[in-house]
Amino acid sequence: MTLSYITWDVSPEIVNIFGISLRYYGIFFVGGLLTCIYFLGRFFKTENIPQENLEKLAIYGAIGVFVGARLGHCLFYEPLYYLTHLGEMLLPIIKMPDGSYKFIGYQGLASHGGAIGLIIAIVIYSRKTKESALKTIDMMGIVAPLQGVFIRTANLLNSEIIGQPTDVPWAFIFKRVDDFPRHPAQLYEALSYLAFFLILLFIYRKKLVKLQTGIIFGLSITLIFVARFFIEFVKEIQVDYEKDMLLDMGQILSIPFILVGISFIIYGINRVKKGYIPYPAYQKSKRREKRNQKK
Repeated sequence: MTLSYITWDVSPEIVNIFGISLRYYGIFFVGGLLTCIYFLGRFFKTENIPQENLEKLAIYGAIGVFVGARLGHCLFYEPLYYLTHLGEMLLPIIKMPDGSYKFIGYQGLASHGGAIGLIIAIVIYSRKTKESALKTIDMMGIVAPLQGVFIRTANLLNSEIIGQPTDVPWAFIFKRVDDFPRHPAQLYEALSYLAFFLILLFIYRKKLVKLQTGIIFGLSITLIFVARFFIEFVKEIQVDYEKDMLLDMGQILSIPFILVGISFIIYGINRVKKGYIPYPAYQKSKRREKRNQKK
């Protein structure tokens, strides 16, 4: 029986103008951020959080995700190269053999670094606005998988982060890489993250779990990085030094995030069991009681 694999030969470049390339990855990365901001805006309205705070969170979050993801890739996956080419860490250029520089865009972002950058950004945002860090990371936990959907879709369009050779009927032949049918690992992750986003959004809308407990955030990063850990088994290695490793770098970096996620879930459950009420809500209920007593 002849299997009809999916032949994939999409150019990662949309258009090139005067040597400056417009690529799908950049469009999807920004598109994902804007979509996340849209949903956060709806959450802010529901939670009666000032909309001006959304602008601050969007700026801090975007910078944190990008800088963290870029530094994460450089330091986790190619430290020897980038520590001797510091300018290329944050600038979209590469030094050519003749000494000139070429614009290549930001080819290399690591989700683990992006997660760390986002957490740092939320801490800064909370200190600036006095908003609850726990409540903020719970809301960010809902939309975080959505950004993952956009990024992994962009990886598919770039024919990067490909899977290992396989004979499954839905295998992709990435013509820009080779002629072997391979697991579409990017799709596995994108579909997993989409499912996680929908689950977390359902939990939030049905009020199955309260914000400001850390449970939603913990559940989010646990689901994301457990999926990442297992999908790595069908991926090709990203860098040569992973060849002789029992677990690749993506799996090693996922383990701390899984442990942190589980810790947040346990912490949040304990807060609920102790009857914790967020301080602003407690104050509001006390004022309501006083008004009723006067009546």
